[in-house]
Amino acid sequence: MDVSGTSATREAIKAAARHLLVKSGAAGLSPQAVATEGGFAAADVAAVFPHRDDLLTALIVDAYDDSAAAMERADGEARAAGATAGARLLAVTRALRAWSFAHTAEFTLIYGSPVPGYHAPPDTVPPASRTPAVLAGIVRAALEAGELTPPRRTRSGPPLLRPEAVELFGGVPGAPFSDLIERGIVLWSGLIGLLVFQVFSRTHDSVLDESAHFDFAVAVTAEGIGLDVPLSPDRTPTTHTD
Repeated sequence: MDVSGTSATREAIKAAARHLLVKSGAAGLSPQAVATEGGFAAADVAAVFPHRDDLLTALIVDAYDDSAAAMERADGEARAAGATAGARLLAVTRALRAWSFAHTAEFTLIYGSPVPGYHAPPDTVPPASRTPAVLAGIVRAALEAGELTPPRRTRSGPPLLRPEAVELFGGVPGAPFSDLIERGIVLWSGLIGLLVFQVFSRTHDSVLDESAHFDFAVAVTAEGIGLDVPLSPDRTPTTHTD
């Protein structure tokens, strides 16, 4: 197969790599293995992705971009419908959950155990930042719209934030929301932890309806930033996850 340097070629190689990722995990990725999987000449694959880490980086960037794009689409639809910030948060977290279950290999690549010997280059930072940027945009909108309840207890001591986090949010809010960014990071990390538990089947033997429990967990976590997430009326639990 001729794979000389076109964009279509790069996409074809990445598609083969994703198939291999599903079958063998990150440990099974190499230019040679991907060449075998896709029916390419090994030299042609190596010309596009010389090393395993080049392949991993491309797949990681795509996974971050694809998952964030799903969230951004959901947020755009919610905003167009006039949704509150709480409803927007529920929409984007549901979108990320749906993507995670539909792309478990890619989810594992970006949120599972680190790949031994791989060190992510700076190229992965902007795509990885898109997910917290969606969440930050919703929290910022809630703050500006007066939709947040002031916290009962504020954080004491010096700031805990790196400049990058402050920049992504657009500055540190004034009192009584001066620790809102720290609380937002709790929301973000709680969301990813919840997805890890659900995607890797850590909650299937504890709750009857994982989809409903996900919504509830998002609402509970959002209370930490003072945001009300509207939930549907109670329904009869089922063992089906979605």
